[in-house]
Amino acid sequence: MRFWDSSALIPLVCEEAISASCRRLLRNDRSVAVWALTRTEMVSAVRRREREGGLDRDETRSALRRIATLAEHWTEVDALAPVRERAERLLGLHPLASADALQLAAALALAQDRPRGRPFVTADDRLGRAAEAEGFEVAIPRA
Repeated sequence: MRFWDSSALIPLVCEEAISASCRRLLRNDRSVAVWALTRTEMVSAVRRREREGGLDRDETRSALRRIATLAEHWTEVDALAPVRERAERLLGLHPLASADALQLAAALALAQDRPRGRPFVTADDRLGRAAEAEGFEVAIPRA
């Protein structure tokens, strides 16, 4: 099972330069784990693109349907207190935004704080470096 950050999931629902790489990673391991608020982050990203003119109404509806389909099959880490506690520790160690710290903390909770060799997928270089420093095997999709 791979933990996926929302930055690596968005290219699965909206075409980007790294979409093909993300699809390959998903085909290689369809067991996806995410933070409980990943779906909300993804909807936010799609709606922002729509507001900024990057997606029309039909493309937005299609992307939102793809998010719903993905969400039907992924595992969500929803343990708020343990994730929050880990995220607050991570914020003292790594230059992360709060949402990224929560993503990494959820992955640590899923790994029961034994991340060595466990896969973590992100398109965010800063988050990838922090995940690697914590011991995860990081996959960063590239164009």
